[in-house]
Amino acid sequence: MRTSLPGPSPAIALAVALTLAGPAPAAAPAAAGTVPAGSGSYTDTRPAGTSGPATDTGTPVTPKLTAAARNKPVPTNDWWSSLAYQRYGDNPYSTPMYGHPLTYQAKASGLEVGYPTAPAIVGDGRQYEYPHRADLTIGLSGLNSPDTRADAWSDWTVTPYWADGTRTFRATIGHGLPFVYARGSGGDARVTTASAPTVFADSGNVLGITVAGHHYALFAPTGGDWNVSGSTITAPLGSREYFSLAVLPSTDALAVYRKYAFSFVTGSRVDWQSTGGTVRATYTLTTEAREGTERGTLQALYRHQWLHTTDPLTPYTYVSPRGTMKVRESASFTTSQRGSGVLPALPASSRVDRARLTGYLHEVANASDPFSGATDTYWTGKALGRLAQLVPIADQIGLPAVRDKLIGLMKGRLQEWFTAGGSGQFGYDGEWKTLTGYPASYGSDTELNDHHFHYGYYLYAAAVIAQYDQAWAAESAWGAMVGHLVRDTANPSRTDSAYPFLRGFDVYAGHSWASGHQGFAAGNNQEASSESVNLSAALVLWGSATGDTALRDLGSYLLTTESEAITQYWFDASRQVFPDSFRHDTVGMVWGSGGAYATWWTANPEEIHGINVLPVTGGSLHLAREKAAITRNIAEMERENGGPAQEWRDLLWEFESLADPARAKSRWDAGHAGYTPEQGESRAHTYHWIATLDALGAPDMTVSGSIPTSAVLAGNGVRTYVAHNHGPAARTVTFSDGASLSVPARSTATGTGGGGNPDPGDPGPSTGNTFRLRTGGILTTATDDQPGADTLASADGVNRDGTPYRPAVYEIRRVDGRLVPGAATAFRLRVDAGTAVGLAPQVRVGYDLTGDGTFDRTETYRYFATDPVTGWEEYTQAVGVKAATGGLGDLVGGTVRLEIWNALGDSGSRVQTGTEGAVLRIPYE
Repeated sequence: MRTSLPGPSPAIALAVALTLAGPAPAAAPAAAGTVPAGSGSYTDTRPAGTSGPATDTGTPVTPKLTAAARNKPVPTNDWWSSLAYQRYGDNPYSTPMYGHPLTYQAKASGLEVGYPTAPAIVGDGRQYEYPHRADLTIGLSGLNSPDTRADAWSDWTVTPYWADGTRTFRATIGHGLPFVYARGSGGDARVTTASAPTVFADSGNVLGITVAGHHYALFAPTGGDWNVSGSTITAPLGSREYFSLAVLPSTDALAVYRKYAFSFVTGSRVDWQSTGGTVRATYTLTTEAREGTERGTLQALYRHQWLHTTDPLTPYTYVSPRGTMKVRESASFTTSQRGSGVLPALPASSRVDRARLTGYLHEVANASDPFSGATDTYWTGKALGRLAQLVPIADQIGLPAVRDKLIGLMKGRLQEWFTAGGSGQFGYDGEWKTLTGYPASYGSDTELNDHHFHYGYYLYAAAVIAQYDQAWAAESAWGAMVGHLVRDTANPSRTDSAYPFLRGFDVYAGHSWASGHQGFAAGNNQEASSESVNLSAALVLWGSATGDTALRDLGSYLLTTESEAITQYWFDASRQVFPDSFRHDTVGMVWGSGGAYATWWTANPEEIHGINVLPVTGGSLHLAREKAAITRNIAEMERENGGPAQEWRDLLWEFESLADPARAKSRWDAGHAGYTPEQGESRAHTYHWIATLDALGAPDMTVSGSIPTSAVLAGNGVRTYVAHNHGPAARTVTFSDGASLSVPARSTATGTGGGGNPDPGDPGPSTGNTFRLRTGGILTTATDDQPGADTLASADGVNRDGTPYRPAVYEIRRVDGRLVPGAATAFRLRVDAGTAVGLAPQVRVGYDLTGDGTFDRTETYRYFATDPVTGWEEYTQAVGVKAATGGLGDLVGGTVRLEIWNALGDSGSRVQTGTEGAVLRIPYE
């Protein structure tokens, strides 16, 4: 266990799209110059004595691109970055690239292709991986290229390029693509297999082969013919210089895949929208028909995607390090998720001791060095983040002098960095199209690592300043330099000539990558997923504070998307991702090939678990969505640690408080004396966080607000609604359970309630005994149609009969009613499983008679077997009760809840909302 903190090498991540587009930095001249940016400036070459991107031996490198791509900003920190960044002098091709379900590696003769399906447990059981192993190599006869270069790319696809003077070869690959789309000239199509293939189908230009237990189809132009000679398979191309390859989920899928063999993918694009507390994203592939007219395609969705789509999926699946991938027969699909809110700070609470908190705040504000000696980009960022968390807290408890002092400290340090020529400054690299801070750290200069980690702290601090001083944040002042950091890390523009689109955020994988070069056998990686989220939260706050709603919504999309990826791939909350042979409940790092119970710098369990928690901010509330996973996470840390946390106890207390605030508070009470805060934390923030959640309850992630800067806390049967309004006029924020909150300009407001409008201004309970289901988890007596549909998660192939599994929950609280003798519960629900086979939604209705949080009566109904035909089917109480517990009585301030989930099947389905086909009637008057 470490006894000092040299500092976490914030492993790997990134952020996403936005709407900032400023003037491009000037191309780098021979001598360094200063480029003005509002009140600030940066240099247009690296400062003297500093380094830029280099090989592992220190030799400077430039992007490895074709002439066609030479002027396009390359997205470093991607799943395929080794195509463009030659990290190792003896490898001008690439390291393994993990597209999923396929894996790839470039070599002189073409592209290795693999489909790893068996996990390996390595590193004394601390890492699982599905390593790249070539089943075959695709190329041209005689191809012997001296290197491989990136020729074209889009949001999640890339086309590498080979040329040897006689032959040229391109292969388009990507996340979720079961196909490799090849184009070549100067030679025959050639596929070399790792071992002699078994042919299971041969119809001239279409060949089905099995290699290493994996099934592939090879498609030559119509009229062509594949020739098999041992492990070498060739087909003449003639003037039609294209062919394709597909990995098949089974041999009987060949006919379906053959249909799309010549519908070549030429690009990929995500478009997002954040509206009314819901984040929607549409993922689209563009295609062109090389033969015929077919323009459709097949694509495999990751778990974090298919859990949140209602689009029909085929029965086909693939194995991946991220769990099962499911295949969609279409060029696009859409996901929809409840947004994850971000608060500048937790709200005021009567249980926070103002005198104690004031003392803790003075400890930081009056420290001899509030920046703890930080000089590089990462540790300066950590110090800025520490101060930023305390500004709204000081303001909240009426300490304007402390607030303003903290703001002054942050302004002073940011302005130093935002001015060229000082001890800390930024320099623009015109070759790599990136802005690097110097002094750099953890390879942010020589490897282009971690920009999203480092700069997220700067942006968060700037957002807090902007909340209190809009003039400072203006484009003509210091906002211009903030804009450059945004564009470097999370550029929303695909046409910006100065910075790439979303440098490190992988929109299809759902999370960021940290390594700039991706030069590892295990692919790219990300350790501190929470520092990636910190950038997204900063975008939400900066966009809100400056009125840039497009940037705010980008931050909401990135945060909500990465939250689900973290839930599934770092924490395995549903226990459906990690291999059974992997003995851990969480990983510190996600790799392209799998995951590792590790960090870059230590094997200390506290830091392995804590690295995906820090920094704890108002953007960390999303972690509370899977409270059972938090409990398991803490329990494993204590098992591995031989007892409770010591070194990073504050971070882990705050983490635990998102699931069990009372337990976290008891740990604080017993252990806060004499501990040393983690270097990005403070006693003031930790105490305020833990005491507030102990008073108001953990975040209730079943409810969302209509703006991204809102959240709900729930404890002791009471919901506390919180929203911050950055705007210059008062506004009303609505919540998905029907509550609403009036929020004054540039203020935080809170209200309490049990599901209706929070006080003050509570109009009282609804009337009537018939409720409609509304999207957002609402039961309402309102009869106006608001038609919609909610997604029911897959049962993941497990029998869930009688046990709710990731249910859609609809609830109304504070219900008064007299039980009608002889009456019974009734419901009419419309459900649709699309074309999926073997699905069966199931309903449970619960009655909490007094609203104390305990359900006195539950009724579980038999499941309803849907048909595999797209269209609504009606599910009613007529199926009969499967099981019932407890008894009914009068409702006095009670709660009524309906849960619906898929009891069977391995696909999602839908339930209608907001219509007469989404009704629950209770036996009360």
